[in-house]
Amino acid sequence: MTTTVNTAAALALGDDALVLSHRLGEWAGHAPVLEEEVALANIALDLLGQARVLLSLVGDEDELAYLREERAFRNVQLVEQPNGDFAHTIARQLYFSTYQRLLYGRLATAGDGGGELTGLAAKAVKEVAYHQDHAEQWTLRLGDGTAESHARLERACTALWRFTGELFQPVEGLEVDWRELESDWLASVTAVLDRATLTVPDGPRTGAWAAGAGRQGLHTESFGRMLAEMQHLHRSHPGASW
Repeated sequence: MTTTVNTAAALALGDDALVLSHRLGEWAGHAPVLEEEVALANIALDLLGQARVLLSLVGDEDELAYLREERAFRNVQLVEQPNGDFAHTIARQLYFSTYQRLLYGRLATAGDGGGELTGLAAKAVKEVAYHQDHAEQWTLRLGDGTAESHARLERACTALWRFTGELFQPVEGLEVDWRELESDWLASVTAVLDRATLTVPDGPRTGAWAAGAGRQGLHTESFGRMLAEMQHLHRSHPGASW
């Protein structure tokens, strides 16, 4: 185990990327158009690459991905939410990729204080900038499109809003100004929603009525089913190799 990276930080960021990668991978064969299927697959692969690096910093990446129980995962609940319709996936991606780009941008400039995460962040921030741009373009396209696409994205943004507060709960080992990060995130997301003629949700993002205990190992019902699918092959053939 490395001594230059905090285990809690690597697991939190690694699990976020791993779980969202799997969710996006579920679109394979189901995306609205072929071009979008390729785009979502590429984003999923970027996230999987990030997850592999992060998890390998603290242990065996395969064991951490395929042999941990549900309560041992430290991803935020936002990334485990089901894909739903395409608008739901885009809203989830807009919220998370905006957060990830802002976070990695800060970690990339942390110097020696960021340890091994600095190098990862410097590479990953370029990837997630594309992820964010992709989500923003689709948000504008759907929000300012037909009445149906607008209504679907409005519902998706509102439904997922309560999961966003957890993104800014402090993570051990990440020396970040979380309040500033949240403020920048809110300003960025608000600007995109305004341009897309969408209403910024006014529901709670923190407090008793908000969601978010994934960092503590508490996950939503859908996560258990997703995890069983993700781990099925590895658990069915222990020790197998290609």
